[in-house]
Amino acid sequence: MLRRLLLPLLILLLLPVPAAAQKRIALSFDDVPRGAGAFFSPDERTQRIIAELKAAEAPQAVFFVNPCHIGSGDGVGGEVRIAAYVAAGHVIANHSCTHPHLNATAADAYLADIDKAEAWLKDQPGHRPWFRFPFLDEGGADKVKRDALRAGLAERGLRNGYVTAESADWHLEALTRDAAKAGKPIDRAALGRLYVTWHVEAADFADGLMQQAIGRQPVQVMLLHETDLAALHIGDLVRALRAAGWTLVSADTAYADPIGTLMPDTPSAQGTLAEALAWEKGLPAPRWYRFNDNRLATAEFNRQVLGEGGGE
Repeated sequence: MLRRLLLPLLILLLLPVPAAAQKRIALSFDDVPRGAGAFFSPDERTQRIIAELKAAEAPQAVFFVNPCHIGSGDGVGGEVRIAAYVAAGHVIANHSCTHPHLNATAADAYLADIDKAEAWLKDQPGHRPWFRFPFLDEGGADKVKRDALRAGLAERGLRNGYVTAESADWHLEALTRDAAKAGKPIDRAALGRLYVTWHVEAADFADGLMQQAIGRQPVQVMLLHETDLAALHIGDLVRALRAAGWTLVSADTAYADPIGTLMPDTPSAQGTLAEALAWEKGLPAPRWYRFNDNRLATAEFNRQVLGEGGGE
């Protein structure tokens, strides 16, 4: 009798234990050095982003740089600010020199722009051989151009600095800047809640989408921009991600994931890698986080931050 009772328990103990779900994500920032925002000077913003990341004990992030923006306009002092990110333990990579749209640029000219950026970046401390497409535009419906860029990056030893999760923070920043310029009252607490909540939701959306598309949980890469909103709330975002079950990892860890070798074939090449893989898999739209819809995001911003009514 005792043997019959113990046998099922023994079998259960010998069975392999399923791996725990792993929600891992790295942070990336585009458009460095960026112009002035609604609240801070570029120097103040850099100092705050560095301090907030450190206070939240965030791992290494990557800052994607447009070197042609250094030294002119709001980019004056940009080289010093970029060096400050690296000195704080972060890394830098190529976001093109002038931030062109591939849809509106010949492949040869686009590659030359990448080369111009890489000429500045390659000798900088903290440099990584990653390239992120401005506007996440990888050629749109022009597959010849898409493939020319894929081949061109491979020839240069550059890999795609892809994104998997985003919530159009650049749009939220633009709405905030416009409201401040117009002298409208801004509910700063509500603005912070939107910034944090939307990014956490976007990460969770990407996690679910990837599991459907490739059957596993890769390391996600979140798209952020070097904005005043990041300066205010990036520490809160890191803490909120952890509270939602996410482990923050370095950019180096993220781009070591095998997902980086995938080159999905979709009718149009623009957007996150998660969206592209879901599209290639045949998953139905929407394959993007809901507040990537600028119309919906604007209505919610107006309602919650400006108190102007509307929203969902």
